[in-house]
Amino acid sequence: MKYIIKSIFVVVCISSLQSCFVAKDYERPEEEIDPINYRTDQLSSDSIPISKVSWKQMFTDTILQNHIDEALENNQDIRIALQQINAANAYYKQGKAGYYPTVDLNGSFTHQELAPNSQFGSFFSSIDQYELNASLSWEADIWGKIRSNKRAAQARFMQTQAAHKAVKTDLISRIASGYYQILALDEQIKITEQTLESRKKSLETSAALKEAGNLTSVAVNQTEAQVYAAEALLLDLRNNIKLLENTLSILKGESPQNFKRSEFSTQQINQDLTTGIASDLLENRPDVIAAEYQLINAFELTNAAESRFYPSITISATGGFQSLEPADFISTNSLFLTLIGGLTQPIFNRRQIRTEYEVALSEKEQALLNFERTLLTASKEVSDALLNFQNASQRVEIKTKEYEAYKRALSDSKELLNNGLANYLEVLNAQENALNTELEVIQIKFDKFSAVVELYRSLGGGWQ
Repeated sequence: MKYIIKSIFVVVCISSLQSCFVAKDYERPEEEIDPINYRTDQLSSDSIPISKVSWKQMFTDTILQNHIDEALENNQDIRIALQQINAANAYYKQGKAGYYPTVDLNGSFTHQELAPNSQFGSFFSSIDQYELNASLSWEADIWGKIRSNKRAAQARFMQTQAAHKAVKTDLISRIASGYYQILALDEQIKITEQTLESRKKSLETSAALKEAGNLTSVAVNQTEAQVYAAEALLLDLRNNIKLLENTLSILKGESPQNFKRSEFSTQQINQDLTTGIASDLLENRPDVIAAEYQLINAFELTNAAESRFYPSITISATGGFQSLEPADFISTNSLFLTLIGGLTQPIFNRRQIRTEYEVALSEKEQALLNFERTLLTASKEVSDALLNFQNASQRVEIKTKEYEAYKRALSDSKELLNNGLANYLEVLNAQENALNTELEVIQIKFDKFSAVVELYRSLGGGWQ
């Protein structure tokens, strides 16, 4: 036993001195982070960004909240991500156990028939041997290989957790955006239905005026064509709602069905649109977090691959009972012990270690490039969302004024028609322009909501 203790003590001392010689510590690549910006100075960046706001504070519609809750509970992508976390956690636990020795318990019975002409055959016709032993093997982490593997497994585990958050953030944004789009389509259907009723009445009126000789068939045909156009538009809008309901139902883990909802006019988002600083993406945005953990994983695996060029030191021991007779098995005379200290230095192994190291270097470089690309993509998405929001806000005001102008033009054209100063085609043209612009106003209002949802997602909001 004293030899085992001495051997372990020496190896531990060597390990504490040598482990820093090879394994390097990960450092965040700041040069990839510093240039990141959102290309906007329109919003404040010194207050709490919306990414820190919980989704229930962000989306206050209780019906929408229920849909999101159900999606987070039942969505298959969320459940797959959770299983990936469980698998990565198992590997992480295995990595933490890398410092521990392996211990095996073995029991055996051996019966050997000896040849009469063999060395011992003239003395024994057969030999029976009983054995029960325990074996222990431990590798000293001289070069930090075990530590690197442990850190790599931990990074992989943290990456799966971040990936789960990314799925959650994306799911919430897709449910919210789809919900607002359905409400906008509902509003457009109301407008189109009202327009259709108005056009049907106009068709009846124009037909009567034609019979009286006050209108030509051209005006009647134009009015009839507008009725058909409104009916076709109504079919498209209703079909789009069904398609959206199907998509949102699948996101909730359900078969396609009707989607409960409120009114578009009641929707509002009261949160201040503040972005924070660009480096907040490293803390808030799950895919950026996951990309950095992937980089850490690749970095530590490179350390582990490099350590394989150096010698490994192991201590193994086997001890137990060994006897030719069962009656003598449990006896001090049956005890045996084997202690082996080993050092293995790779010399030639068909280039396997070199190949593994070069592959690890390449994968680390790929992970770095992926981290850089993820950061750039994240900053682009934030910038795009901000620009779309600002554009939609301005367009809503302009299109609303345009719609009001078309409404006045329609009213004036009807009055001029009644006084014989305008023809019926001018009225029809004013009606068509007013409808199209009113539908555009609803679409742009949805675009504004959609931009807010996208800004929330692109900043990493939703998983808190």
